[in-house]
Amino acid sequence: MYVLLSGVAVVLYLLAAVFLWRRLARRSDRSPRPALLMGLAGALCHLAALGQVMVTDQGVNLGFSNATSLITAVIVLLYVGTAWLAPVENLGILLLPLAAAAQTADVLLPMGVKLEQTFTPGLALHILLSLLAYALLTLAAAQAVVLSAQERLLHSRRPGGLIRALPPLETMERLLFGLILVGFSVQTLALVTGGFVTEDLFAQHLVHKTVLALLAWLVYLVLLLGHWRLGWRGRTAVRWTLAGFFFLFLSYFGSKYVLEILLGN
Repeated sequence: MYVLLSGVAVVLYLLAAVFLWRRLARRSDRSPRPALLMGLAGALCHLAALGQVMVTDQGVNLGFSNATSLITAVIVLLYVGTAWLAPVENLGILLLPLAAAAQTADVLLPMGVKLEQTFTPGLALHILLSLLAYALLTLAAAQAVVLSAQERLLHSRRPGGLIRALPPLETMERLLFGLILVGFSVQTLALVTGGFVTEDLFAQHLVHKTVLALLAWLVYLVLLLGHWRLGWRGRTAVRWTLAGFFFLFLSYFGSKYVLEILLGN
């Protein structure tokens, strides 16, 4: 059943991504909601599949590949909810294949086993907030990539028809900073709750993860202050957004890969 549900999720993700790409390339006025519904169904199948391998008699397996796949499923859920309300549906062209690849890798190349046997309410809240923050800031990073491409097309001599299929640049920037603000707020709460549930940074091998997470938080803080006080936008906003996401990516995936896969901790 795990393989079947995973396969259905992957197919739904890819079909939704193809639908969105064809819609964008043809500058179609068709509603993106069929693709969003496919993405939602894919995410639910994805989570159902993960539930069968993550929850064991020995505890919850949050190993590298399971955790990676789980985060991509959460990203898709947040993407669908956001795209239902705001014109960010084209982010699915980037995010849906990423989720499909993560779940395919989890099935074919499972890596790492990390069993959490007890979940206190504080730890559960910290994990939930961390997942939400990472998902929101991943959406922001994808939005920054699209915004950068849109700006390049606008400044080129032949912007092409794709540019007319995207919302105005000002709308794209507002969406970007909205995602960053919400993601930054949730990340702040995740860091605060992490401080309460962490017993020993060194013994729990959390020093590098914490330092990188704080660096990401600081980058986003500077970006938001720069936007509000100095009017930062465009390429400056894109660079700072991607810099913050780089530190956040290293904080979770980099640290987790080194500890669990390379060092076997």
